[in-house]
Amino acid sequence: MFNRIKYGIAILVLVSVVLSACGPPATPTPQTQTASTATPEPANPGGAHLSLIQSELPRETAPQVADAAREALAAGNRAFALDLYRALREQDGNLFYSPHSISTALAMAYAGAAGETQRQMAEALHFALSPDDLHAAFNALDLALTSPEVEAAFRLNVANALWAQEGYEFLPSYLDTLAVHYGAGMRLADFTQDALREEARQAINAWVSEQTERKIEELLQQGDLTADARLVLLNAIYFKADWTVPFSGDREVNFTRLDGSQVNAPAMSRRADTPYLAGDGFEAFALEYKGDRVRMLVLVPDAGTFETFEAALDAARLAEMMAGLESTDLQVTMPKFEFETRFALRDALVSLGMEDAFEAGIADFSGMDGTRDLYIQSVIHEAFVAVDEEGTEAAAATGVIVGIESMPMNMITVDRPFIFLIHDVETDTLLFVGRVLDPGV
Repeated sequence: MFNRIKYGIAILVLVSVVLSACGPPATPTPQTQTASTATPEPANPGGAHLSLIQSELPRETAPQVADAAREALAAGNRAFALDLYRALREQDGNLFYSPHSISTALAMAYAGAAGETQRQMAEALHFALSPDDLHAAFNALDLALTSPEVEAAFRLNVANALWAQEGYEFLPSYLDTLAVHYGAGMRLADFTQDALREEARQAINAWVSEQTERKIEELLQQGDLTADARLVLLNAIYFKADWTVPFSGDREVNFTRLDGSQVNAPAMSRRADTPYLAGDGFEAFALEYKGDRVRMLVLVPDAGTFETFEAALDAARLAEMMAGLESTDLQVTMPKFEFETRFALRDALVSLGMEDAFEAGIADFSGMDGTRDLYIQSVIHEAFVAVDEEGTEAAAATGVIVGIESMPMNMITVDRPFIFLIHDVETDTLLFVGRVLDPGV
């Protein structure tokens, strides 16, 4: 059940989806607001004066979701998380992203998809449920992550928001879906004029920065938001937690990079009963956070086998590893690390089969506005993670732009590249995935 949660790592995440439309910019026309209301929002982050369109339907705060639907959402999350890892792993250096946040933002775009675009998105993102069941399940999961029970154990904030072109007509049914299942109202801005578009970009970035405790301060950089943009979908998550058993931080580890070179990295060490598995060609262990809800799963392949190991890692193999963990008196020594990543996700998502959504004139987001004009221009993801002897803090952001065009003691020293995952044990959901190739970066 979603109302009892166990996680893996502390993380901060933001996802934005920006939609554009094909053809010349439309002259603003009166907004279709059936079942919606528009109110001014003078106290906007960034100082911009924007109006807010809010569906008259309130968010469903007690969604009725069958256990089978919850399990299907979790299974899809794990499959997408590992598919995306394989698509991104060829990039150089450390890697960190939030499959949960990316899925949530794209689910809001999926709510307006139809036809082949909808089918491709469902396949790439592993959305196995019907649209109605899917959005209800996302709502249930989101509400579970922000329950008072969770807040008592660690910090976890989740928020959704939309920015849209003033005067562009969106279907009330689309706005209703986002309001009921994602709690998102729509702020109106003008993307067509340079000065007002920059004002909107700064307002969006200010909202992101506020939601992520200033870890992601410029999700949308200069040039990311174009005059053709029509919609920006945002999801932000902030998570911070302390270890159940803290580490001693006065250590160093001689870390061997993939190319065989070495770096002395600040490290931390502790001895405690720890879920552990010595597998065939790898070791795995889990570090729990205060509140007995969150854990970080660390996978350490044997020396010289990292690239082969990560290429073969999929949801089924990961499930076997997690099932094999057993409580063990374990001395853990591992590097402390902090890094940021930023990359475009378009190519990765296309490689997973989500092709039509990025093609003007082919994409079908008619569920948003009743036309075939909208398509996704780009998907941008930015992430931050910091792990030390006290605990973890992390952040991530994704932008999708759519527009018109003492007994003998077991010991493990993590002195070589490793993979780490943030895992919600109760819902079996992977919230974040990363790898460390060089802790000194």
